[in-house]
Amino acid sequence: MNAELLPFQQFQIAFGRRIRDPKRVARPKGVPARRMAIYEELLFNNLTGFLDACFPVGRAVLGEVRWRRLNRAFFRDWRSPTPWFREIPREFVRYLQEGTIRQPLPAWFAELAHYEWAELTIDISDAQIPAHDPEGDLIANRAVLNPALLSLAYAWPVNRIGPAYRPRKPQATYLLVYRAATGKVAFAASNPVTARLLALIAEGFSGRDACLAIADELKHPDPEKLVAHGRALLEELRRLGVILGAKP
Repeated sequence: MNAELLPFQQFQIAFGRRIRDPKRVARPKGVPARRMAIYEELLFNNLTGFLDACFPVGRAVLGEVRWRRLNRAFFRDWRSPTPWFREIPREFVRYLQEGTIRQPLPAWFAELAHYEWAELTIDISDAQIPAHDPEGDLIANRAVLNPALLSLAYAWPVNRIGPAYRPRKPQATYLLVYRAATGKVAFAASNPVTARLLALIAEGFSGRDACLAIADELKHPDPEKLVAHGRALLEELRRLGVILGAKP
């Protein structure tokens, strides 16, 4: 340990290391075993409470023993840059995507966790509704997207995974997760064209210009026909609540 640190700083570091890894790190001198055990259990249970609430499917498909082992590895090995409890699930997703994980996991597990985290993110989003015309022309004008919206693309069918279904082969899956007018989190199937349309709208394209850009990318022989299809799609997205209306 760094000798330049003050004694209380050295103690804090030793205490934190022990809490993260009680099986391999010695208890700091002067700390009673019973009190140390209380801290160890309290903090780990606090962490797992957030993980259990956000990732019920991931927990179910791994089983309790493997799930707790993964929780412990995350607690021990991942250095989170944020102190906020609400960010624990996001950090867990980052750990699965970027961390060094020794425990064998299904190839689709990180994507499943991201999908479950997306629901939480939309649920707690405090994004404000922007000004919009609910009946505005979505082709002539720029559509206003629901601010509590994620357009997601996965290599695996994450929305179908559960204890009764574990895919063996990748299957490209596009999904929309958003807050409905009722205030509840809603889900909708998507596809590459819809995802591209929403991305162009987010960049500031009008409905018509976005459709024409997609027609050019697809080398469509009849761009105006694609615009007509685009109008129908935009109206369906408005009906669902993915699009709120047109920019006034």
